[in-house]
Amino acid sequence: MTRSVRRTRRMLKVTGAGAAALLALSACSSSDSDSAKTSGSSASASDELSGQVTVFAAASLKESFTKLGEEFEKEHPGTKVTFSFGGSDALAASITGGAPADVFASASPKTMKIVTDAGDASGTPATFVRNQLQIATLPGNPDRIASLKDLTGPDLKVVLCDRTVPCGAAAEKAITAAKLKLTPVSYEEDVKSALNKVVLKEADAAVVYKTDVKAAGDKVEGVEFPESADAVNDYPITVLKESQNTDAAKAFIALVQSPEGQKVLSEAGFLQP
Repeated sequence: MTRSVRRTRRMLKVTGAGAAALLALSACSSSDSDSAKTSGSSASASDELSGQVTVFAAASLKESFTKLGEEFEKEHPGTKVTFSFGGSDALAASITGGAPADVFASASPKTMKIVTDAGDASGTPATFVRNQLQIATLPGNPDRIASLKDLTGPDLKVVLCDRTVPCGAAAEKAITAAKLKLTPVSYEEDVKSALNKVVLKEADAAVVYKTDVKAAGDKVEGVEFPESADAVNDYPITVLKESQNTDAAKAFIALVQSPEGQKVLSEAGFLQP
């Protein structure tokens, strides 16, 4: 066999080995790529939110949170937001009593503390809005109520929130700051119940939140009073420890705290935190 023939065979062997190596590398790369695609797809799928989110929220948040809940469901088609609105103290008692919920939005740090002290909050609650009091009168303000002091008139039927709920505690603080003595015809379980007494003309006035006066539209008229500046309530929100849908709960709170959520709340009359 000539030297040139041996050289040619050796070159063919090397070339064949190189090609085999390239084919193996290509196959490996393709496999890795497919694996990465599959992994990425799985990760994306696992990031999608689904299931029910149960939110316990102060009654004054009803209109704005209902709107945000609808928006949340549009952004996350696999989810359903269910609300329970009421007095913050009653909601806190339900949570500490074992009622299933994912998120708690309270109208005061004091009522939130009931939940945190019981160890039922996950993490530290964050203030997301603030709210200020206003006097709700009958449309047109026929009794010409212009101040908190005017509510002490003997012929006026005035309604307050119960002292145990945030709107009642804030009203009491404002009344004390004004050094007034006010005897209401009734104490109501939450701010919506207090406002409704005026809407139904069962009372001449009620001390409620500015947001509730705004939500009622032309059914009532709002009257500002300076003492309300001393009784502004912070609203904290938190994921609950026993949440069955933590990811969705966190996402709902993120929406509430986002510029979009804050816009909805500001339009409802809430103050920035």
